[in-house]
Amino acid sequence: MARRAKAAKAVKTARPKKAARKTPPQKKKGGPDPIDVHVGGRVRLRRMVLGMSQDALGKALGLTFQQVQKYEKGANRIGAGRLMQLSELLEVPVQFFYDDYDSIGGARGFAEDGPEDPFMELLHSQEGVQLCRYYSEIEDPKVRKRVLELVRSISETETAKAR
Repeated sequence: MARRAKAAKAVKTARPKKAARKTPPQKKKGGPDPIDVHVGGRVRLRRMVLGMSQDALGKALGLTFQQVQKYEKGANRIGAGRLMQLSELLEVPVQFFYDDYDSIGGARGFAEDGPEDPFMELLHSQEGVQLCRYYSEIEDPKVRKRVLELVRSISETETAKAR
């Protein structure tokens, strides 16, 4: 009997060593998890593209706009059922919320602070989203070209002033 107990104990204590693996980004002490920030940022981006307010999205979900704000900042984690509701309301597949996220290095979430490429900063701003949405609604190619030329001219003037 003692022999069996020793053998059983040896089996329990002899565990295989775990293979070394890259660790996913860790959340800052007291801060939101990077994936929650990313998912929340994607919710905000899609909401803005649709021209929907936080209040309207909140009402559709049965929440306050403050709760939507917390989701978008990554302060509150979005559960699976709620993510499914969001995908239906925002008319995107659930995968959309995880797109562009690198599980090893993380990805810049919409609500994160820090330096960002000016082009991406524009796309993530309310004005940039509106500009893209309204521009895409212009059907006449000649009008689109004139709008583009106007923006280019303003940009060149601003760049010349900065020098």
